[in-house]
Amino acid sequence: MTQRIDTDVPSIVVLDGHTLNPGDLSWHPLEQLGSCVVHARTAPGEVVGRLGQSAIALTNKVVIDSNVMDACPTLRYIGVMATGTNVVDVAAAQERGIVVTNVPGYSTASVAQMVFAHILHFTHSVALHSESVHRGEWSDQPDFCYWLNPLRELDGQTMGLVGFGKIAQAVATLAQAFGMRVLMHKPSRADGLPEGVSQVDMRTLFEQSDFLSLHCPLTPDTHCLVNRERLAWMKAGSVLINTGRGDLVDEAALAEALRTGHLAGAGIDVSQSEPISPDSPLLGLTQCSITPHIAWATCASRQRLLQRVAENLRNFLQGNPVHVVRA
Repeated sequence: MTQRIDTDVPSIVVLDGHTLNPGDLSWHPLEQLGSCVVHARTAPGEVVGRLGQSAIALTNKVVIDSNVMDACPTLRYIGVMATGTNVVDVAAAQERGIVVTNVPGYSTASVAQMVFAHILHFTHSVALHSESVHRGEWSDQPDFCYWLNPLRELDGQTMGLVGFGKIAQAVATLAQAFGMRVLMHKPSRADGLPEGVSQVDMRTLFEQSDFLSLHCPLTPDTHCLVNRERLAWMKAGSVLINTGRGDLVDEAALAEALRTGHLAGAGIDVSQSEPISPDSPLLGLTQCSITPHIAWATCASRQRLLQRVAENLRNFLQGNPVHVVRA
């Protein structure tokens, strides 16, 4: 095991701070803990040089692999400024005695809110109708109202959830407030489900959901979980929502289901490549509402994330690390 070098005043390097804090928050919670250098973005070839002899690295999407760890022998802590830890070779860190932490649960309310932002986009087409009114089309109507496409009521509709962690549970609560029936699927049996939530098998979930929302982790088993076969199971006119991970969905198969009209729509906040590829088959499809991975990014959520990143680091420096990720 590589020997770690302790420092009285830790050197903290934030590799990609811009998305967490583009300038509307204060880095003070981290600055209280040591000498802190914040980089807005870091290219792969810049990682080693920027970490140098630092003890502490904080990353959101910048990859820290075994080669980086070997080139930075004083590194003893990697704080992931997110929940997912796929950007860090956790096994390599563990072998080298480097502690890795993450921040679970900071964006639950914000992501659940985004799920319904996409759902409501399809039920009432607020933007579409507002643009129509501003073009003067309401002023020219012979009647007091008009609508440009069918309007949908959520009461009595079925919300399907793939996975049932904290975010999915928050979505279920919102769905029930709208009067929706809630179904969920997870591989293991779920005990103590909230009243009105039923666990079903995967096929039943896809077949019965009017709105299907993805909330499972990305693993080899869930890669392209939503594929051509499972899309065919879905009701004609149903809507898919993905605020989880882009690779949960086969985007080519989804685009086909949208173009043929089998699905009424899809709301996605994540893509198989991020930023989204200009060649993505989903671009240009009016039935697909796309947001640029911002479900997590409300000001309240980012402030909470920054505070918890600092709390994780403080606990580590005090010899009591929390939210430690292990291989």
